[in-house]
Amino acid sequence: MISIYIHIPFCVKKCLYCDFLSFPADDAVKEAYVEALLTEIGQEALRYREYRVDTVFIGGGTPSVLTTRCIQRIMRRLRECFAFVEEPEITIEVNPGSCDRDKLAAYHSEGINRISIGTQSLREEELRILGRIHSAEDFFQTFSAAREAGFANINVDLMAALPGQTPASYRETLERTAALLPEHISAYSLIVEEGTYFYSLYGAHVKTLPEGILPLPEEEEERLMYEETQRILRKSGYERYEISNYALPGRECRHNRAYWTRKNYVGFGLGASSMVENVRFKNTEDMRTYLEAAENTTLSPFCFDNIKKEIQYLSEKEQMEEFMFLGLRLTEGVSRKEFYACFHRKPEEIYADVLQKMQEKKLIEYGERIKLTPLGRDVSNYVMAQFLL
Repeated sequence: MISIYIHIPFCVKKCLYCDFLSFPADDAVKEAYVEALLTEIGQEALRYREYRVDTVFIGGGTPSVLTTRCIQRIMRRLRECFAFVEEPEITIEVNPGSCDRDKLAAYHSEGINRISIGTQSLREEELRILGRIHSAEDFFQTFSAAREAGFANINVDLMAALPGQTPASYRETLERTAALLPEHISAYSLIVEEGTYFYSLYGAHVKTLPEGILPLPEEEEERLMYEETQRILRKSGYERYEISNYALPGRECRHNRAYWTRKNYVGFGLGASSMVENVRFKNTEDMRTYLEAAENTTLSPFCFDNIKKEIQYLSEKEQMEEFMFLGLRLTEGVSRKEFYACFHRKPEEIYADVLQKMQEKKLIEYGERIKLTPLGRDVSNYVMAQFLL
């Protein structure tokens, strides 16, 4: 079994907090990119003929900035080149500012059965501060149109700890979103990443905020937002199955679980990452190099080998580390039985001191499964770092 990720690096406008590989582009560049993407899929699929595809995730950037025809061509190429399981999960990310009823209906007719709507907030001032191109009303219209198009599996992305945000304003966004009963909600705290506009305002090197710039919430306010996420979503029927992800019963994201449980996945497109049989690799982030590889496939079918970067053959030690710190993201934690099946050693043989220390601090529960306690989830990054050998 294998999962597929398709990267669409285009967006209408770069958001002020975004450090993803994304940028605006004209129609000619988009068309050239899709042609190269189709070529890459056709060439590289030959390597994966023994696998069946369980999930597909078309992400970005903002995939919905592409024309409907482009998305249709991508889906049809995938179907031509890969064998799918009977009921795959196929997700596309959309932005309320670049998606309409016709696009959503076309996506659904192509077999895409899950929509992920990146709204981040339902307060106009917060959307403006983030540099989003849509309004709260745009989101509601997109959500309604997705339901009308037949989508019975919708995710909504939300962000907490935004500049000027308060626990009360965040609560309003949470409650209004939960009232719609999307099947899945991803709720993340803002991280100020280097290379973003926000970093120039809020990075650790900044001593004084420029005049008129709203501050980030205090640590106590962010903690309250974190608690409100759990309280409100639990009250609305959502189960927390991963540190930042909540779902109605039975509606967890299968694609994301593939990442957290170290299943095989292959990425296509600019900067896309893959992990197949314990080998990690990543495509180039240079557009010209990527487009040239597609053009040169008439000379050699292996031109896309030249764009693979950061190739890493994971040692057993690295595999164990990933098994633990990725699995601990899940509320269910990691299975001691599955650890033994993978490595023929018990977790306590490798992590005896760490397990004892984390238990003493009441940060993990240790039974048939090893999982974070509620206190451990509050300091999850610290706990997971302890499992790096």
